[in-house]
Amino acid sequence: MNISTNEQVNRAIEIVQRMRTEVSRAVVGQQEVIEQVLVALLAAGHVLIEGVPGLGKTLLVQALAKTFEGRFTRIQFTPDLMPSDITGHAMYDIKSEEFRIRKGPVFTNLLLADEINRAPAKSQAALLEVMQEQQVTIEGRAFPVALPFMTLATQNPIEQEGTYPLPEAQLDRFLLKIQIDYPSDEDEIQLVKQVTSAKVGEGLDVSEVHTIVKPENIMTLQRITASLQVEERVYAYAVKIVQNTRTWPGISLGAGVRGSIALIRAARAVALLAGRDFVTPDDIKDIALATLRHRIALAPELEIEGHDVDTVLKSVLNKIEAPRQ
Repeated sequence: MNISTNEQVNRAIEIVQRMRTEVSRAVVGQQEVIEQVLVALLAAGHVLIEGVPGLGKTLLVQALAKTFEGRFTRIQFTPDLMPSDITGHAMYDIKSEEFRIRKGPVFTNLLLADEINRAPAKSQAALLEVMQEQQVTIEGRAFPVALPFMTLATQNPIEQEGTYPLPEAQLDRFLLKIQIDYPSDEDEIQLVKQVTSAKVGEGLDVSEVHTIVKPENIMTLQRITASLQVEERVYAYAVKIVQNTRTWPGISLGAGVRGSIALIRAARAVALLAGRDFVTPDDIKDIALATLRHRIALAPELEIEGHDVDTVLKSVLNKIEAPRQ
């Protein structure tokens, strides 16, 4: 049976909308962030989340894991973190007189790499193989991770002291870079009420979140997402946006071909979340900032003048006319 049949697509749309609702039970506000994390999951991609601590990133990932009975692991990245602390290592067992593999926290469904830029490049690079190939090599042997697998890495945009910027090769592995901001007044009041209502301490509460599907169902959702229709004009629009970042005044490093591929993958997931089985130019435009902001670099003079990547990308998007029927 063709996986893109109407019935299956409609069922997939219903499931992802229910997942969004369930995550929202635990995470107050931040609707755009919830949607973008779901986009990455549906597109089988990884996300880099930038925002100050205390905005509910861990809670978001825990809630998402609960919606599909997924395993969740959190690694706190620190300057002394070793690659083997992430991937695992071989241990000598005295009783059996042989080496045994002890798998690291990376063997999970959703991996939260907290403050990833606090660890040196060697430890950051330990994530590269698993993000790209869904496997980990320990002592020359390859061990696949369970699917679906998604890395959600966080970094604090304010503190620069004692941090190691992510290299371009690693940034390119992330499908989206999501910016999480302080909640609105109403959402912050609701959040404070939720956390302090007859509870001791600040424990994360995902008890209100219901499990809807199993991990294997997420794999099916990913296949359905990848099969959604994309017209020629939409492909051309996505490529034109990315190509313009390479020649735009003030951009010293434009997005590569991986940027165009990421735009299409993410836009398909946006379409499914919106309840459609086809991609529109608006889907491309809606997810363009999150898909491209970590793939370009501004010229030093623009940064000195206080311009940021998002402002420049918005100018690119405004210049390129979206194709209409």
